[in-house]
Amino acid sequence: MKNPSSRKLHIISLGCSKNLIDSEVMGGLAQASGMNIVNSPDRADVVIVNTCGFIQPAKEEALEIILSLAEEKKRRKPDVKLIVAGCLAQRYGKELLSDIPEVDLWIGTGEVGNIVRHLKKTTRAAVITKPDFLMTAGHERILSSKSVSAYLKISDGCSNHCTYCAIPAIRGKARSRMPDDILLEAQKLASRGSSEIILIGQDTTAYGRDLKSRPTLAQLLGGLAAIKSIRWIRLLYAHPAHITTDVLETMAGHDKICRYIDLPIQHIDDHLLAAMHRNVSATRISEIIRQSREIMPDVALRTSLMVGFPGETQKRFERMLDFMRDVRFDHLGVFTYSREEGTPAAERPSRISEKEKHRRCDVIMNEQADISYAINQELIGSVQEVLIEEESDREGYTFSGRCRRQSPEIDGVTYVKNSGIIIPAMVKCKITAADHYDLFGEVL
Repeated sequence: MKNPSSRKLHIISLGCSKNLIDSEVMGGLAQASGMNIVNSPDRADVVIVNTCGFIQPAKEEALEIILSLAEEKKRRKPDVKLIVAGCLAQRYGKELLSDIPEVDLWIGTGEVGNIVRHLKKTTRAAVITKPDFLMTAGHERILSSKSVSAYLKISDGCSNHCTYCAIPAIRGKARSRMPDDILLEAQKLASRGSSEIILIGQDTTAYGRDLKSRPTLAQLLGGLAAIKSIRWIRLLYAHPAHITTDVLETMAGHDKICRYIDLPIQHIDDHLLAAMHRNVSATRISEIIRQSREIMPDVALRTSLMVGFPGETQKRFERMLDFMRDVRFDHLGVFTYSREEGTPAAERPSRISEKEKHRRCDVIMNEQADISYAINQELIGSVQEVLIEEESDREGYTFSGRCRRQSPEIDGVTYVKNSGIIIPAMVKCKITAADHYDLFGEVL
């Protein structure tokens, strides 16, 4: 086997932005040990697949990629070391060790910080330990050279124990980073060219509750806003049971903080919210939305909904449909309930077919398309600050970027007409047109 310091590593990161950070940390640690990071598995001596294992479609995607790489290794590149990391490995690594012999190593979510040690191992194994890894600002992440936005993980794990979710078993209990450590990383990210810092965690609004000093999310947001080189701050994964008035007031009080709230409510029927163990009522969800719009009239609200949870009758589904019509979320995602072994919900009798789940999903998304289109039409003529990220492939528009009401990867983009911009740039644009998800503008 080649000396570790001369080998080439390629990392395939699947799933959410939280998993992406783990991939960036592993890449940084490997590079610091002397390995070269390459952009293709064909050029690599070692390939790491950092997997998602949250729901069935994610597991299927991960296994498809792993099996494809295993087949390639068997046919053409037997000397390549194949490592599977992340959530799928944490859940099933010990079982899959004998099923996919081409995989040299399965490592769980608690082993991210030990990746260099694992890269030196030569024996096949599944190393699944307690999922307690928590990154720090001392972990040098490998960021995309083109990235003008950077995710910042303020916590890891989750202690909510929603009945449909396996994340506490995969990621461990909620663990918050110290405020000073987060602020240091934010400064480092800004110095590397990140104009936008996006705060993430399994539940960002539970931040600080596990620490003795009891720092609050509002205090953290205020500290981040004081860093001069940061242009935008965005908050994702705000649990409706934990968002507080001081967080909303802090968002309203700092121009750097985007008036954007990602509030995954999952449902609005009280019976199902209780069955899901969401620890929040429909009345409280409505109050949060009302309060958010009262404190920040220009706030953009995103949510995620679940259809097909055991016990979701047609009447309960229609209640959720009526609620989303009434609230008019700016952005909305929906997913079908996935029966995950080891979760309490998996024991509940489910009488909802996959066909019906997908029908309900389509109904929700069709309704939301109309809502999003109407909201975007109302934005025509407004002036938006736009973060220009890349050249556009849209005819008639030179660049694409996002305004404050658009989060990367999950929302639409803003296409801009102008030829004199040097990427990255922050520009004022007048919105001249809009479709269901994207905006179109001209630089003022």
